[in-house]
Amino acid sequence: MFKALRQWWKYLGAKVNSVFNAKADPKIQLEQAITEAQEQHRRLKEQAANVIANQKQTEMRLERSMEALEKVSGNAKQAVLMADEAARKGDDAKVSELTSAAESFATRLIAIESEVEDLKALALQSSQASDQAKAAVQQNATVLQRKLSERQKLLSQLDQAKMQEQVNKAMASLSETVGEDVPTFDEVRDKIEARYAKAKGTSELTESSVESRMLEVEQAAANSEAQTRLAQIRAQLGLAPAVADAPAAVSQPATEPATEPAAGETGTA
Repeated sequence: MFKALRQWWKYLGAKVNSVFNAKADPKIQLEQAITEAQEQHRRLKEQAANVIANQKQTEMRLERSMEALEKVSGNAKQAVLMADEAARKGDDAKVSELTSAAESFATRLIAIESEVEDLKALALQSSQASDQAKAAVQQNATVLQRKLSERQKLLSQLDQAKMQEQVNKAMASLSETVGEDVPTFDEVRDKIEARYAKAKGTSELTESSVESRMLEVEQAAANSEAQTRLAQIRAQLGLAPAVADAPAAVSQPATEPATEPAAGETGTA
């Protein structure tokens, strides 16, 4: 039972994460990733600083121990020399005191020498750890800088992707049904083309019908009658015939020369 509940809990968590990632804004997620990377770099620098600080402290302790070792070694040598001089003078009490002091310096010298050896080993390890910490910080700084440089590129790609998605959506709406009450572009085009084809066909049928030809003849007759009437009016007014009446005007002067000689003959008689 407990195992089933745990599996269900993991499944539910995975589903929630999946839904969240699907609806989350990539731009905000990118900024979160950059912020987290910067925070990790800050923590890494703090850890590296602590490692370097330990190295510095170890080096300072080693330096103090070396100074103490040199000083105690000198004191031990001086005590031995003084004890030897007191022995030559036959001062047994002073020899005993100086010998005891020399032994104390020798004991302290042994302890300091052991401490120096331990500090040398620790200093070597601290130095190696410090170098590794510095290298890790430098490497992580390079990675962080690369991420910061790629951020602008990713943001630009994200904007381009959003624009392309809008274009794709607009193009898809031209060929896909938006809703029950909204026709598609193809449906509207087919409807307009069908209406145009029907109107064109009806026009062709009208132009080829008998009534159309009769109307054409009647219109031509009316136009001819109007032209004849205009020619008569111009003749009454003594005006030259219009360009359209030129052929009719050419035949009229042929009768006038025949009447003029007759009038001349009457005058001669």
